[in-house]
Amino acid sequence: MDFDVTVVGAGVVGLAVAEALSKVFGRVLVIDKEEGFGRGVSSRNSEVIHAGIYYPQGSLKARLCVSGRELLYGFCERHRVPHRRCGKLIVATCGEETAELGRLAANARACGVMDLERLTGAQVRAMEPAVRAEEALYSPSTGIVSAHGLMRKLFARAKKAGTLFSFETEAVAVETEPSGSRLTVRYRDGRQEAVTTGLLINAAGLFSDRVAGLTGLPEETAALHWWKGEYAALHLPAGHLNTLVYPVPEPANQGLGTHATLSLDGTVRLGPNALYLPDKAEDYRVDPSHLADFHRAASRYLKGIDPAMLRPDMAGIRPKRQKPNDPAADFLIHSDPLKGQVHLIGIESPGLTASLAIAREVCALIGG
Repeated sequence: MDFDVTVVGAGVVGLAVAEALSKVFGRVLVIDKEEGFGRGVSSRNSEVIHAGIYYPQGSLKARLCVSGRELLYGFCERHRVPHRRCGKLIVATCGEETAELGRLAANARACGVMDLERLTGAQVRAMEPAVRAEEALYSPSTGIVSAHGLMRKLFARAKKAGTLFSFETEAVAVETEPSGSRLTVRYRDGRQEAVTTGLLINAAGLFSDRVAGLTGLPEETAALHWWKGEYAALHLPAGHLNTLVYPVPEPANQGLGTHATLSLDGTVRLGPNALYLPDKAEDYRVDPSHLADFHRAASRYLKGIDPAMLRPDMAGIRPKRQKPNDPAADFLIHSDPLKGQVHLIGIESPGLTASLAIAREVCALIGG
């Protein structure tokens, strides 16, 4: 074998897996079709460290979010990755929504999130005068992190341990051999080359279903559906908002609703919305006509915002395992010990939070 392990995909999950496996295996390769690491899903999100409140008890999302949150905070503290435990308010703006707060709190406790606080409207106003709420849940363990800072550190640590990175390199064929897999890779200039590997880890994000298909994993198992999420920048005075603010969740396909998140520099971002992309067109433009929707949604829980304070910001695409009107789907971690392959499919939110826990899960599956 040319390599002990090959990881396809250099987003935050692929980098976390490579960093973990580089401590165990001597010859680790990471390939990515982009020019560098973290150019896809990992660089286009809210950069939130989630507490683990929303996901069904017993799901991979719940388990890996809760354990990954603490692993991530510990990693950031040890390696000086910029982050902040800023906390989060989940706000009910009318009486009908207050019952949902109780359901969320019960689900969170069942998943191991034990630090939520129920706040009255007066307590919310004392904490965040700009927030409008009848009641709220406060999550002190929610935070924000520099996704690029985290990926830079994981990349540097994996590389220092001997991991080889090959960018502008795409897997175009996979053949199973008795001792592992033979990958045909294509470089940006069109050249192709065969690479043999004992273990193959598919962490290809938006394209993990395609890589899974190359290995023979059935399409119905690995199918992904793309959902675009746009964000708007909200210009507020410095210090006007110090906590993340989320509405009560919307239906499954709509995610967690239009929420207000903070960057480490204090700027505020609204979003994301949820736009289904049936043709899987990789389009990251933000439609300015959607700013009115952002303003309308955020005005329910933020006081004193004007449409002129919003401008288009960025967009990301989530690789979900459900299409419109389907129930919410979990992460898929598919291990095939006979082939020496692990497929990470549908790793959307809370994938950033769970990245180190996912890496630990992969190590356990392959005995590393």
